[in-house]
Amino acid sequence: MKRRLFLMTAAAAIGSTGLLGAGCTTTGPDEPRGPTAKREDIQSGADEALARLYRNAPESKALAERASGILIFPRLYSGGFVVGGEYGDGILRTRGRDAGFYRMIGGSLGWQAGAQSQAVIFMFMTPEALDAFRNSNGWTAGVDATVSVVHVGATGGIDTNTAKQSVVGFALTNVGLYAGAKLDGVKITRLAL
Repeated sequence: MKRRLFLMTAAAAIGSTGLLGAGCTTTGPDEPRGPTAKREDIQSGADEALARLYRNAPESKALAERASGILIFPRLYSGGFVVGGEYGDGILRTRGRDAGFYRMIGGSLGWQAGAQSQAVIFMFMTPEALDAFRNSNGWTAGVDATVSVVHVGATGGIDTNTAKQSVVGFALTNVGLYAGAKLDGVKITRLAL
C-alpha cells in the first residue's frame, strides 16, 4: 500500500507536466497482501537480484562469499519532478540465511523527471561493519558508514580498491549495473515482518 501511494504521488507530480513516460524502466506488481506474502515477495526478489548481479559482474559472487552480510533491496522505486524520493523493502542475509527485513528511504533535490526501479545491494565486508549496521536505530549510508559503489571495468572486472572497503554497494537497472549510482543519504530501518 505504501509503495503504491509513493508511486502514485510521484506519477501525479510527473504526469501533471506530461513527462510520465520519460524514464520509467519497470513497473512492479501490486504490493502483496499480508506479512507472509510480503516476506516471500522480498525473498524471491532478492534471489533474482543476486542472480542478475552475478551475471552482470561475475567477480561479485566471490565478493559475496567473503561478505559478513548482504542487504538486498530487489526493487527500489525512485520518482519525482525536481523533488524526488526513493523507497523499497529488502532483506539482510548473513551466511546464506535470512536475518531480517529492512526499508530504505531516500530523497533528493535537483533536476529530475521520471520514475524508475532498480535493485540495490549492500555487502558488509567485515563483521564490525555488519554489527554497526545491525545495532543501529536507523542506518544512513554515507553517515553511519562510507559505502563504496562498485564499478565494473571494461573487462568486466570489479575495481579492486573499492572491493577492499568495509561496505560496498551495487545498483542494478533492467539493463545491468548502474554506473552513476549514488547511495549516500539513504536511510535504512528494520521492518517488523
